[in-house]
Amino acid sequence: MSRPAEPPATETILIVDDEPQIRRVLRNALEPLFARVVEAATASAAIDMAAAERPGLVILDLGLPDRPGVEVCGEIRQWSTVPILVLSARHADHEKVGLLDAGADDYLTKPFSTSELVARVRALLRRAHVAPVGGATQVIEMDGLTIDLAKPMAKRDGITIHLTKTEWDVLRTMLRHAGRTLTHQQLFRAVWGNSFGDMQQYLRVHVRSLRRKLERDPVRPQLIRTEPGVGYRFETDP
Repeated sequence: MSRPAEPPATETILIVDDEPQIRRVLRNALEPLFARVVEAATASAAIDMAAAERPGLVILDLGLPDRPGVEVCGEIRQWSTVPILVLSARHADHEKVGLLDAGADDYLTKPFSTSELVARVRALLRRAHVAPVGGATQVIEMDGLTIDLAKPMAKRDGITIHLTKTEWDVLRTMLRHAGRTLTHQQLFRAVWGNSFGDMQQYLRVHVRSLRRKLERDPVRPQLIRTEPGVGYRFETDP
């Protein structure tokens, strides 16, 4: 699998925010990516609209007037796998972890730049439009890096990179959710199951090793990005 093409602008996006000026900014930034933009200002309206419109992506503000946005996220997630990007003016790490555990695919903290917003949305759309692939075709190519998850095999500019089994497990998990922030707990459980231990320390060691082997500049990583206090994200656009 090489880098997927941009999905066509044939879907609906649902923007949920109680501030009209924020909805206007989001609409202007995202209209080129979607055939239709619909808006909701409350949690109840958002749930009804998500069910009726079946959008291709939801942008959800946490600070809604009638119910917390995280509850909206959890309710939508009970019957839909639509990508959900959460906007939050809050900065507490446990809140970010909580919303990701509730089913959000990614989050942005206010204030944010429209360029970062569009980049996150594009990444979520690509991930949503790429069907799982298996066997020998499960190949990813980006930034001079070739990764074959089936063999497994990794090369940088044609030179083979040797990874341990655990490093492969960590990398495979991140690639399967490329463009999405995974919490420490989500990543740890996917690799180590229900094992006990200091999950942040375990992950820190293996992520550091992966960066040393995969990144062009491990000191300034572009592929495996850290979300401080939350987890890691494999960037689809390094």
